[in-house]
Amino acid sequence: MTARKPIRKAVFPVAGLGTRFLPATKAIPKELLPIVDRPLIQYAVDEAREAGIEQIIFVTGRGKTAIVEHFDVAFELEATMNERGKDLSVLDATRAVPGDIITVRQQVPLGLGHAIWCARAIVGDEPFAILLPDELMVSAKGGGPGCMKQMVDAYNEVGGNLISVLEIPMEEVSSYGVIDPGASRGALTEVKGLVEKPPQGEAPSNKIVSGRYILQPEVMRVLETQGKGAGGEIQLTDAMARMIGNQPFNAVTFAGRRFDCGSKLGFVEATLALALEREDMGAEVRAMAQRLLAEV
Repeated sequence: MTARKPIRKAVFPVAGLGTRFLPATKAIPKELLPIVDRPLIQYAVDEAREAGIEQIIFVTGRGKTAIVEHFDVAFELEATMNERGKDLSVLDATRAVPGDIITVRQQVPLGLGHAIWCARAIVGDEPFAILLPDELMVSAKGGGPGCMKQMVDAYNEVGGNLISVLEIPMEEVSSYGVIDPGASRGALTEVKGLVEKPPQGEAPSNKIVSGRYILQPEVMRVLETQGKGAGGEIQLTDAMARMIGNQPFNAVTFAGRRFDCGSKLGFVEATLALALEREDMGAEVRAMAQRLLAEV
């Protein structure tokens, strides 16, 4: 029996313009906007590292070089902090080991599927992970493994292709992509199909796709010939749908929380939720929120 290849590489599509956050994103990539004191991209990279990912692949566009610089060594900053006796451990997670981060350009905004295809030469013939930084996936209260760690553990058990899903109220599923489920076993559910934003009352399940994937390299060959789909873009969902039935495809129900940081409301919610859980500021933030609510 052929040994299952490990998940060593992860693709991060970060070429988007961030127009929903203008003017804040005119000069700053949306992925560097902070949730409390960590950029959004840092949460996703930390999640990948926890899962054992060794190589980070950023699919970038014009104006996104600051994302790579965030993970570089800032000699001047560190020297100044060191001279002033400041603790440098806060920067530990931002220092990439040489060779850990690779960037490729998506020169034309042709959709998520096209962005993933841009990384084909680096992915090669290995299965790989995809993390959408806009989707902030936070472990369940009380701790536990992150979303990608849960998915890698499931992959080590069943192999094939996996997507993360979350269960939401049925009346809300028309705003999301959902799976057509088959047999379930614990957190694993067989995926028989994918339905994008089903009309109210016609959704095959309440399990929504939530921005984390582990895919076999054959998806790159599918994307090679993938025509444009919704919005005139090359959609990753369409390519995955073509693979269902030809390769094993399962969903992992994430034991945790999701914040849609691609929207302003989701971004504010994530900031407030994570600030409230911080030992160094939670009590003060709670008191502040109560005072502000009383003033409304």
